[in-house]
This record gives sequence, structure tokens and C-alpha cells, in this order.
Amino acid sequence: MEQGIQLSDLAHLAPELTLVISAVIISLIDLLMPRHRSRTVIGWLTIAGLLAAAVFIGMRLNLEEPIELLHHSYRVDHFGDLVKLVLLGSTALIVLMSIGGIKQKETPHVGEYYYFYLPAVLGGMIMVSSGDLITLFVGLELLSITSYIMVAMKKKDSRSNEGAFKYVVLGGVSSAMILYGMSFLYGMSGSTNLAEINAQLSLYSGSFGALIYVAFFLLLAGFGFKIAAAPFHTWAPDVYQGAPTPVTAFLAVVSKAAGLALMFRVFYMVFFQVNAGPNLPIDADVYMSLSVLAAISMIAGHFMALKQKNMKRLLAYSGIANAGYLLVPIAAKISLIHTSNFSEFIYYMVAYALMNIGAFALLFTIEATSGSSEIKGFAGLYYRAPWTAVAMVLIILSLAGIPVTAGFFGKLFILLGALEMKLYWLAIIMILTSVASYYYYFGVIRQMFMRSGEEPEELKTTIPQQITLWVCAGLGIVLGFFPGLLLNYVESVFRLGKDLFIY
Repeated sequence: MEQGIQLSDLAHLAPELTLVISAVIISLIDLLMPRHRSRTVIGWLTIAGLLAAAVFIGMRLNLEEPIELLHHSYRVDHFGDLVKLVLLGSTALIVLMSIGGIKQKETPHVGEYYYFYLPAVLGGMIMVSSGDLITLFVGLELLSITSYIMVAMKKKDSRSNEGAFKYVVLGGVSSAMILYGMSFLYGMSGSTNLAEINAQLSLYSGSFGALIYVAFFLLLAGFGFKIAAAPFHTWAPDVYQGAPTPVTAFLAVVSKAAGLALMFRVFYMVFFQVNAGPNLPIDADVYMSLSVLAAISMIAGHFMALKQKNMKRLLAYSGIANAGYLLVPIAAKISLIHTSNFSEFIYYMVAYALMNIGAFALLFTIEATSGSSEIKGFAGLYYRAPWTAVAMVLIILSLAGIPVTAGFFGKLFILLGALEMKLYWLAIIMILTSVASYYYYFGVIRQMFMRSGEEPEELKTTIPQQITLWVCAGLGIVLGFFPGLLLNYVESVFRLGKDLFIY
């Protein structure tokens, strides 16, 4: 069997190659530009590279059969392509909000700041298309190492340095746990290919029952760190608070989405239909463990957010809770009676991305105005910038899951999926924790409309930040009024067997 990349295969790798070529060219442009020149053009070129990669993916969404490269280690299928579009679109919006807002006195290397998003999102794209443990880990570390550097971009900020140090140390521990879990899988199966591992575990699982569980829980802990799911979330508030705000948005949206999609593929491809004996279905225990992790994340995230006074930390804990919501479709085992969990997953992922990027875009503006990311910086926003406050209200309503918004339907679809799979206890936790979140979400609205700042001042915003804010708020409302546009399309494109199981 041919294992190398042929010339014809390069067309299937066009999105990834576009990002690589863009990163190289833009870095050379940055190197050759005079030091005193503005790096705004670097930001626009980065967006152009991201959009070009998205166009290449869009051109192949009518693909009939999955494409397998490098002896099945890299897959081109609709599962990966749909997630990649979310990653690329989210990163483009994050770079857009950065243009004009990144100051050289805070971030000395502005050019590097922009084009570092390209290898970071490339790592996420490799992760979601991986069919092999080695490819998976290469993508994971490309995303992780680039993220470590981006968190530390504010070199003179002690919080940024502290957050980056914590991120590196704990990230290294999580990577070690993932590698350790992978080593068990390789030792039991003699292969690093996900489908081959599943086949070997299915044949010999009676002999490896306990070790399969060890491998699973090591992977679960490592991946849980990457998506900031409780109880592996302790790094997130400090790192989110210390990083530049657009980088925080990237970690909260793109890094989390890539990690969740990776979990979706790995757990279904490796542990699906594996039994350690006639009365011990491993895949059922896997999904129960994911359900418990989802519940812990929702409870811990929302209730720890109740006492937060810093907006970055509040959104960090909100992200932990939302990781729990996004784990529910993964925990809802694919079966003959429920095959729509991927469409629920991708719909809420898009809604979550729009909600958070919009919130961080406005927070970036508030930081430039007040010099702080405290919630009290939103005080009196309606009286200073009424339309900006309205856009933020739309985003907060979506975060809270109020009809008719994308966040509401995203949670509703996931809730209905959980009920269909008879996960009643998990559905109850979803409802109760969502209600608890109203307190701190509406606390931001209270600040904007019912409080006045000590020294009202003009909002220091940029056109790209306003565009980002309104794009996120507008798309959130459109998806709320017409949820079927995205949901039905994903269901029509995604094919259960071909995209996740059959090689």
C-alpha cells in the first residue's frame, strides 16, 4: 500500500498548505518591513490567508468519499471540514478584532502576534483530521506550543508572564498524560492507527480490560485539560486573565473547539463497540464518564462564575461550563435511534464561538478605555455607546440561552438529544445550571444600563472591533431565528459511518 504523499494528494491538503505558505510569506514580509512601520497590513494578510484556506475547504464539501493520506494517518472528510470552517472563521474574527487594538508598547512584536495565529489554527486543523496517534500529537503540540508563546506576547506584563508559565507547566503535564495513554493503546494493539487500534482492542479486549480503562482515563484527563473541563480547569482563569484579550478569545473558542472535536473522533473511533467481556461494554462506560465530566464542568463553571468581578475570569468559568454543554453530544452515544449528536455539537460550537468572540471584542474595547478588564468597566456603557450596548445585550442573551438566540437553540438541541438518549439526570443539570448562569450574565447588563461610571469617558474603539461585535451579534440572532439553516445542512453533509468509523 502506498504510504507517501502523491502530487494529486496536494490538492486535498490545499487548506493546510495555504496556511503554511501564508505563515512563511507573511513572516518574511514582517522581517523586511522597517521597524517603525505599522503592522496592520500583516493583520489583513493573515485574515486573507485564513479566508483562502476556508475557500479551499468550501470547494470540497461535496466530497463523495473520505480521502485517506499517509496510510490512513490523515483523513479528509466532512467531519473534519465542518470543524475546520469553524476554526478558520473564528480565528479570522479574532484577528479582525485585533487590528488597530494591539499596541506595540504592550506587545513589542506585533507582526509576530498576527501571523502566529496561522500555525496555531493549523495545529487545530491537523488535530481534527488525524486518523493516527502520531499525527494527532503533532497537531496537538503545534497548537499548544504556539498558544504558550501567544499568551506571553505581553512581555512586560507580570500577569501575562505568570499565566504563560502556568500554561506551559500544566500543558506539559497534560501532554505527558496523553502520551502515556497513547503508549498503552500502542502496546495493546501494536498500531498507532485509530481504526486499527479499535479492531485490535475488539479482538483481544478480554485480555486487556483494565489497561483499556487506564488508557481511556489518561486520555480523558489530558484532553480535559486542553478543553478546560472541570476538574482539569484550574489553569484557565489565570491564563485567560494574563493573555492579551484576543489570544484569550482564541483559547476559549478555537483551542477548545479543536480539543472537543478531537475527543469526538478519538473516543468514537477507538473505544466504540469494544467490550472487555460479555457483561462489560467499555463504550458504555466511556460515555458515562464523559457524562459525569460534562456535569461536573457545568456545575463548577457556572457556580464559580457567580462571584467573579473580572470579566476575563467570568468568561473563563463560563467557558468551563460551556465545555460541559459541548461534551453532552459526545457523551450521547451514537446509536440507531440517535445519530444527530454531531449536528447538535457543531451548531452549539458555532453559537458558542459567536457569543464569546463578540463578548471578547467588546471587552477588548473596554480594556482600552478603562485600562482594566473588571466588570465595573461596563458601567454606564449604554449612555456612552448605546448601540454597542445593544449588541452586547444580544450576545449576553445568547450566552444565557434566552429565546430567540443561537445559544438558546444550541442548548435546546443538546437537551433534546440528551432526553432522547434517556440521560434525564444530565438534562436536569443542564437546565438548573443554565438558570443559575442568569445571575452573572444579567449582572453585566445591569452594569451597562443601571450603573454609571465614576468618570464617564468616550469609548476607545476601532472599526474592526465594531465589525466583529456586530457580525457576532447579528449572526447569533440570524441562527436563532433560522436554526434549521445550519442544523439541516450539517445533518445533510455529515455521514455517520464514513466520517467517523469506516476506512
